[in-house]
Amino acid sequence: MAEPKRNFVYGLHAIAGVIERAPERLLELWVAQPRDDARARDLKERAEAVGVRVQAATGDSLTKLVGNVAHQGVVAAVRPLKPWDEHDLVASLGPLGGAPSGSPVRGWQPLLLVLDGVTDPHNLGACLRTADAAGVHAVIIPKDRSATVDGVVRKVAAGAAEFVPVASVTNLARTLDSLKELGIWVVGTDGEAEQTLYTADLNRPLALILGAEGAGMRRLTRERCDFVVRIPMAGQVESLNVSVAAGVALFEARRQRIS
Repeated sequence: MAEPKRNFVYGLHAIAGVIERAPERLLELWVAQPRDDARARDLKERAEAVGVRVQAATGDSLTKLVGNVAHQGVVAAVRPLKPWDEHDLVASLGPLGGAPSGSPVRGWQPLLLVLDGVTDPHNLGACLRTADAAGVHAVIIPKDRSATVDGVVRKVAAGAAEFVPVASVTNLARTLDSLKELGIWVVGTDGEAEQTLYTADLNRPLALILGAEGAGMRRLTRERCDFVVRIPMAGQVESLNVSVAAGVALFEARRQRIS
């Protein structure tokens, strides 16, 4: 039997998240030999409770597995999520759609996060963590000009990268057109927008776009937006870190949906 494909996840929070939410994806756990504190013991016990093999390892052997990163003395092998592309994304949303005109069925409220040009893996990981907390259906990134979901992203995401589908699409503008055909509103963020985030109606099927820091959204991306909003700033800084901005915008959309 062929050995299952696997990704490596490291860090206490990230591995604990996999054990709690998708234990069937955990294949193996390595714990550095010097580490025998309460948090490490708890992690080992939880892994063993779901039938996962736990092995002692040296710090050097863990570094060989995941590179020179802050792995906290724990590394796990997990079955990877199935990669999504534009077709997977649209297929996941299509059955929920309404009439051919694109009007969604009543109560259909997908929330998507689109990241146009976020190349820093730490920012991508932080965005995934925020997206998971806000109940985002999927995160969409372009195949070019974007960080990929690697070990650094998984560590920063603290487990969220193992649960939030990430659709890496070849043509972002075409994907946005497909979402609009399904009845999803495409809303961009821009510091120069006239409308603020807090006056916009986000209680609708929504794809929220954040561009790269400094550069913002690309022209073709902006042209697909039904409207754009800005986060009102009170201080002297001109913009927020993209993951912070994602948190502000996503939780405003969530607030409007639950209020």
